[in-house]
Amino acid sequence: MLAASLAVAGSVTAQPYPSRPVRFLVPMAPGGGGDHVTRVMSQKLQALWGQNVVVDNRAGGTGAIALETAANARPDGYTISLCTGSHAARQAMKARLPYDLLRSFTPITQVTAQPYVLVVNPAVPARSVAEVLLRANERPQGLSYGSAGQGSMQHLAGAMLTLLGKAKLLHVPYKGGGPAMTDLLGGQIDMIFMTSLEAVPHVQSGRLRALAVSGARRLTSMPYLPTMAQSGIPGYEVTQWYGVVAPAGLPPPLLTRLSGSLIEVLKAPDLIERFAKNDVDIVASTPDAFHIHIATEIERFGRVTRAAGLKLD
Repeated sequence: MLAASLAVAGSVTAQPYPSRPVRFLVPMAPGGGGDHVTRVMSQKLQALWGQNVVVDNRAGGTGAIALETAANARPDGYTISLCTGSHAARQAMKARLPYDLLRSFTPITQVTAQPYVLVVNPAVPARSVAEVLLRANERPQGLSYGSAGQGSMQHLAGAMLTLLGKAKLLHVPYKGGGPAMTDLLGGQIDMIFMTSLEAVPHVQSGRLRALAVSGARRLTSMPYLPTMAQSGIPGYEVTQWYGVVAPAGLPPPLLTRLSGSLIEVLKAPDLIERFAKNDVDIVASTPDAFHIHIATEIERFGRVTRAAGLKLD
């Protein structure tokens, strides 16, 4: 690996970067929140570099397929990938993964942080988190919640509510957030945790009912919603996040170039304003800070999953 890194480093000094298109892997299908964030960043990077940035959606495996592709790519700066909190959650749940988040990648920057909104189908007779817990414990099978898959951040959010709220909740995993949303709207499942970007249109139309925010503070888009802690679940906090990683062994000059470019585009005032309207905070951290964040999240999620008895082996 050292020899390969030195060889790549030598080529970096021989020509400017990037001198050809950069592939930006996305661990989800087109149309979701992560895909949207990636495409906005890609447009900004193209304008900054004067070089194409090709968005490559690799959905499947709760995000594992895209990261496996990135982990096996050459560390030459021409393959980068979006990484999410769900990847840290899956590793904390001891999923059998073809990579290790802390060893297989070079962290570049944490891009965003955004909480979830707990929403229910209007057929569920609950207008607060307390009523959700009550209704769940009244039913033999409890209430069902959907997620984008086993080990996703939505799965973890529901597991934490089950644990801290002492609720009877049934997890229903799907192959992506889209199918889960379809079944929620159709009444096949009772509730789900989703971003405000996804939730607001359905809440405004009356097709879904929003109950609480999973993060530490209330939302700009729905300021009337209490947090889960304010709803009687002390200690509850789940925040989804997106970041960018490259294969392990990325030479320092390329890391500096990539991290500097991403931080520059993320701090553009128009981008910050655009994301803030959807309750998305821009983080734009350094590589070292992002590495620490990933490690901290794996440890934090590990405590929750061990307490809840969750394991994906």
